[in-house]
Amino acid sequence: MPSEPLEETSVVHEPSDAFVESTNVWEFMQEYDIGDYDDLLEKTNGDVEWFWDELVDYLGVEFYEDYDRVRDDSDGPQFSEWYDGGKMNIAHNVVDRHAAVDNERRNKVATIWEGEQGDVREVTYHELHRQSNKVANALEERGIKTGDTVGLYMPMVPEVVSILYGCFKVGAIAVPIFSGFGVDATATRIADSECSVLFTGDGFSRRGGEITLKGTADDAIAEAGHVQHTIVFDRLGTDIPWNDERDEWWDNAVVSQDDAFETKELDANQESMLLYSSGTTGIPKGIVHTHAGVQMQTAKEIYFGFDHKTSDRFFWVSDIGWMMGPWTLIGNHTFGGTIFMYEGAPDYPNPDRFWDMIERHRITTFGISPTAIRALRKYGNEWVENHDLSSLRLLGSTGEPWDPESWMWFYENIGGSEAPIMNISGGTEICGCFLMPMPIQPLKPCSLGGPGLGMDIDIVDSDGNSVVDSNERGYLVARDSCPSTTKSLWSGDERYLQEYWSTWDDLWDHGDWAQKDEDGFWFLHGRADDALNVAGRKVGPAEIEGVLIKHDAVNQAAAVGVPDDTTGTAVVTYVVLEDGVEESDELRDELRALVGEEHGKPFRPRELLFVSVFPKTQSGKIIRRAISSIYQGGDLGDMSSIENPGSLDEISSAR
Repeated sequence: MPSEPLEETSVVHEPSDAFVESTNVWEFMQEYDIGDYDDLLEKTNGDVEWFWDELVDYLGVEFYEDYDRVRDDSDGPQFSEWYDGGKMNIAHNVVDRHAAVDNERRNKVATIWEGEQGDVREVTYHELHRQSNKVANALEERGIKTGDTVGLYMPMVPEVVSILYGCFKVGAIAVPIFSGFGVDATATRIADSECSVLFTGDGFSRRGGEITLKGTADDAIAEAGHVQHTIVFDRLGTDIPWNDERDEWWDNAVVSQDDAFETKELDANQESMLLYSSGTTGIPKGIVHTHAGVQMQTAKEIYFGFDHKTSDRFFWVSDIGWMMGPWTLIGNHTFGGTIFMYEGAPDYPNPDRFWDMIERHRITTFGISPTAIRALRKYGNEWVENHDLSSLRLLGSTGEPWDPESWMWFYENIGGSEAPIMNISGGTEICGCFLMPMPIQPLKPCSLGGPGLGMDIDIVDSDGNSVVDSNERGYLVARDSCPSTTKSLWSGDERYLQEYWSTWDDLWDHGDWAQKDEDGFWFLHGRADDALNVAGRKVGPAEIEGVLIKHDAVNQAAAVGVPDDTTGTAVVTYVVLEDGVEESDELRDELRALVGEEHGKPFRPRELLFVSVFPKTQSGKIIRRAISSIYQGGDLGDMSSIENPGSLDEISSAR
């Protein structure tokens, strides 16, 4: 494999001394006499127990009862117990203490919400506290106890925050379910988690139309069973099917409740959330998170990586059903921050919807996927130029590798060549990041900076030997656990160990190709399990796609491997062209030749097909396995994570 990363190699962002010295991570370094970024990584990742112990007081996270020891890893990193003996509750840290009568944050806005039609609601910490208490009382009234599961199949309305925190208060395990899922995907998660209470809504707005949820929820319950109480939020005021024995309106079930509730004091390792990860094969994996784990990881990342300030307004494009939803809420609300939520499509009614909201609401931190930026870039700069985006301090991204052109467009046009892009990568399995830059670092396009603080991350070869300092590409692994590492999978330890710990002894295999360049910048090259093995040589799809996206005519690209009698695997590519570019045989041949020139003749695509859209997850990831299955005429398998099912027909009729 080539040793040089495909990304541009020059530093394009260099934070000023004044900016560096204003950051929270710089203040931490001064407190502990840490000289520079490399020393910071060595200190926090070389002694993870010291770091995670010190962080509790440093970040002001409150325990009802102190823990006996920071970690018990007697059963190995696979089953570490963090903050053993401690008593806590996420809800206390994210809402209760801020809403106290003598707290200055009591009347501060916790959540700003905007609907697709432009309606805006603001919720203070005092209001959030009262509503979360009502949710907790409603749950207890319906028999929910500590350790019971509660489903959230909800539109993105402010009430989802109080539902999540109400679950935490009563000790229930929240099960967020993406609002774009259909019957089968929703039923799978209800059946696996066995939740007896499900919160849902009549529907939500999307591109000017109405998407209904209640009928899908009913069909999923009929398929899965378990649900005895469905609490329905009235978002649209539309007629919906109704089951008098099971269904209750939000106003009757929740709003009518007492607004006082004593938050439960829970074991630090008590389960808090069950987050599902679809993966590439088999049924979705139920990722088990604890109160202490999620609390500490999200708070650390928001405070240091995203440099939380009291005046921040934080907007990350996500649904509550994906990891980034709870991550955003818990991390920011730990510090009494303000988060922004948006209900609708990114380009409705016009392609400048995000830029308009950033300007109007004075958003300071904005996170989005690379694919979404590529799609918005396609509309042209004129949609950005009419807006004042100077409120932005930091940008964020996650979900997949960047291409340098789109990264630079985001940096220059949205960030004004001043706001650094905190390009992060981790997973549902840790509700956080294995890799993330610090705002004190210079940045190269597409880089992920380096390991997250307190994360013992490495790059290894196929034998498990470290190659992190050799500028070679290898597998991204964790050599140790962190507090937010999933306790196991809901379905049991066997699949958990097989999925993450079976490749090498005591190494977490995250499944990504990674590389650290000669200047110390870390890059990702896509999923290792997506690697294209052509004539005995391996290359990641992202590398093929990166070559195509560099061409001025190409906006997005997807590369898949298909069986080939000669080379074992052949490359097939699909591209979405920029607006105004015409499809032609000449362009197809030019693009195929370009890949051959960059990677060698064996990797020249056997076919290159034109499409106008790719099948994607809600978080913006291209679902390559769906493209490959359609090309080969195979079984599509689990499509529960797809946001745009109509795109599958587009792939089938690719030109």
